[in-house]
Amino acid sequence: MSLEPAVREAFAPHGVLSRAADQFLPRHGQTEMALAVAHTIEHGGALVVEAGTGIGKTFSYLVPALLSGERVLLSTATKTLQDQLFGRDLPRLVQALGLPVRTALLKGRTSYLCLHRMELARTEGSLADRTSIRALAKIEEWALTTRTGDLAELPGLDERSPLIPLVTSTRENCLGMQCPKFRGCHVNLARREALAADVVVINHHLFFADLAVRESGMAELLPTVRVAIFDEAHQLNETGVQFLGNHITTGQLLDFGRDTLAAGLQFARGLADWSTVVAAVERAARDLRMVVGRTAPGAKLRWAGEAPDQVPVQPWLDSLDALRQACAGAMEALQAVSEIAPDFVRLHERAAVLAQRAESFARACPPGSVRWVDVGTQLRLVESPLDIAKAVQDKLLRQGSEEAQDSRRAWIFTSATLGDDAALSWFTEPCGLAGAQVLRVGSPFDYGTQAAVYVPRELPKPNDPGHGTQVASLAADAVRRLGGRTMVLTTTLRALRAIGDALQARFEGSLEVEVLVQGQWPKRRLIERFREGASQGRAGCVLVASASFWEGVDVPGDSLQLVIIDKLPFPPPGDPLVEARAQRLEGQGRSAFNDYFVPEAAVALKQGAGRLIRRESDQGVLVVCDTRLVSMGYGRRLLAALPPMRRLQTADEFYEALELLRTEAPPGRP
Repeated sequence: MSLEPAVREAFAPHGVLSRAADQFLPRHGQTEMALAVAHTIEHGGALVVEAGTGIGKTFSYLVPALLSGERVLLSTATKTLQDQLFGRDLPRLVQALGLPVRTALLKGRTSYLCLHRMELARTEGSLADRTSIRALAKIEEWALTTRTGDLAELPGLDERSPLIPLVTSTRENCLGMQCPKFRGCHVNLARREALAADVVVINHHLFFADLAVRESGMAELLPTVRVAIFDEAHQLNETGVQFLGNHITTGQLLDFGRDTLAAGLQFARGLADWSTVVAAVERAARDLRMVVGRTAPGAKLRWAGEAPDQVPVQPWLDSLDALRQACAGAMEALQAVSEIAPDFVRLHERAAVLAQRAESFARACPPGSVRWVDVGTQLRLVESPLDIAKAVQDKLLRQGSEEAQDSRRAWIFTSATLGDDAALSWFTEPCGLAGAQVLRVGSPFDYGTQAAVYVPRELPKPNDPGHGTQVASLAADAVRRLGGRTMVLTTTLRALRAIGDALQARFEGSLEVEVLVQGQWPKRRLIERFREGASQGRAGCVLVASASFWEGVDVPGDSLQLVIIDKLPFPPPGDPLVEARAQRLEGQGRSAFNDYFVPEAAVALKQGAGRLIRRESDQGVLVVCDTRLVSMGYGRRLLAALPPMRRLQTADEFYEALELLRTEAPPGRP
């Protein structure tokens, strides 16, 4: 039997999926996507699928991938989604299909406990307080029982913990085969299991990190894989450009200096003047920062010429040269003692990379890339490609090559949001997939019945100083009426702080509403509390968040029934990468606004709105506090990108909708 009939049978009303999924209902869109994936797997090529929320796209690509018998690489956007795929979806399907499939989970180095660095953290006395010492003791206890060393398995460990860098390795500080704990290394165990598995689950960051430096082990893995599937593919381009460019930070330089001094004094005291060697590197880092001057933290300085904007050219070039020379001096000292300890070999490699990057930044920016300087607690020099199209064509698809024709490799890219036109050009153009087959599968949800969208026309313009205050006031009124169950999504951190502070002041001391603000707790804890809502006698919740909360947050049911978006999420026009992309389009005779800014806003708006309806039984209202959505011509295009919700025209209709949601809440809800 060929793959497509087998897939169709699996998705039939009484097929294997009815045993693998809770309350399985055959969906035409889900089967359509699964058959398209099966066809691509059998015949090779690239398939791009936009699968609306509720389609069940995970099963749509997993079933044909597993039934094909091919070796499969699955990449998703985050480590949390990795864990969900590997720990829940894959085992359930493998069991239902009755297949002898070996699966493996592979993450980046910083996800795994490094036994050597854990030991160093204890012996070097680098822990400054009792809390860190107790936390390390818990990690040491867990280290005795864990098989994988995956820190995600350790209960109670905050992902923001300052302890994590002390007990994990990086490419720069890993000792490799020379490490005294190499035999029990969790990173190497994960790589060995990945190489032996039929299905390997990774994330986009790991994929592109490997594509850039060939360090994570996938240089051996990828050539053996015939099917590669990228879920949450809408993040691919922005993830890819982070790794395919070039960067150097003053923090890297100071870390290198600290590690060099520690190793020199421990293993080769008196064999080099380590203090002088390190002082030169640290001085070069400080001088580079001083040349930039008193620039406001958070600024991004354009860098189109020899030096960044507002930075004197010759002092800047002199500082880069001094940095290169300081790194070269460190290389010379480290080379002389390289046979004493493996630490010196790794430090020499780090010095060589830093010297090479300093020299590269002294030369002109290559075509197709853009440079800028991030100013913060440290200085960050960045050189980035404008997109990943060339890398995808050259390193992945390799169209026209004998390897591509012989392997008939299948590339599947899918997400709930990939563009606002039939060709999904927002995704396919920057990802080098203009020739891919494109499929759009609509959501099975009845948005006209389940959801409504409201644009308050009385609000000031988005750039008006009073806009944030008015948004906070509207949100407070709605939250009070609904008893929580609200998520406020902001487009900037400034708006996040302003609206969050205003709502916390409004509901201070309230027993009915708890205001949660991004940053006050770890993301996982915020989502868990928000999902609990007003259960077990607790207060209802409003969550104010930005950036990462616009997507990948799943709160089904009545814990979330109102999503408020403060402004249309256009890309920031002053960002150097955004500017360079816009200029490239204008240079091609195209409209940067219509071909870049509006599609970017449409996709982001669709992502934010997607938090509202997650199940067939969900009900809710979306509020977009930006009158441009109904007053400007491009607003029609943005509205068309949203799910087909019914429109609320007046404040009275909005409050009636909230009252209906409130009165239909289950027993025990406000």
